[in-house]
Amino acid sequence: MVSVYYPSAGASVFDEDSLLADRFLAGDQSAFTRLYEKYYDKVYAIARGVLLDADESADAVQEIFTLVYRHLKRFDRRSRFSTWLFRIAVNRSIQQARGLKHRSKQVELTEVADRFAEEPTWTETDPRIADAMGRLSPADRAILVLFYWDDMSLQDVAESLGCNVNAAKTRLFRARERFRVLYEESTN
Repeated sequence: MVSVYYPSAGASVFDEDSLLADRFLAGDQSAFTRLYEKYYDKVYAIARGVLLDADESADAVQEIFTLVYRHLKRFDRRSRFSTWLFRIAVNRSIQQARGLKHRSKQVELTEVADRFAEEPTWTETDPRIADAMGRLSPADRAILVLFYWDDMSLQDVAESLGCNVNAAKTRLFRARERFRVLYEESTN
């Protein structure tokens, strides 16, 4: 990672991502491609954890990066680029999940089998986890995915959700409790 002194941005140190953002804003399209390639898997994991559907997650990732592409000039460097990107990913995934609630839930049996085969890695360990995660709200899934599956610190989770650390702790505690109840229900 490259650290460079950059006094005019309001922050004294920035990383390679900020350099890539600056290059993109100056007209270098390959800089955005590098950001996309660097963060695609992480953004997909966030979307997948919230949406629980591979196709919907892939659509969400494309929408997320389209938003970033169009609005990169709004990135103000008060936080890391990755934090800003993950906040967009969480918000857009939750927004898409809310929209999916109103769609018809009827699907072909073969489609269900295909989706089950593509479930996130937590289903390989225990299908009750997938059941409990599927019954949680998108916001609860988002915080659990960020903290447990993406191994983000509470500070990073808070920044990604746009709240302070204490609020993130509270949200995580409540999501964990709701998950525990649903998980225990699925074992009975």
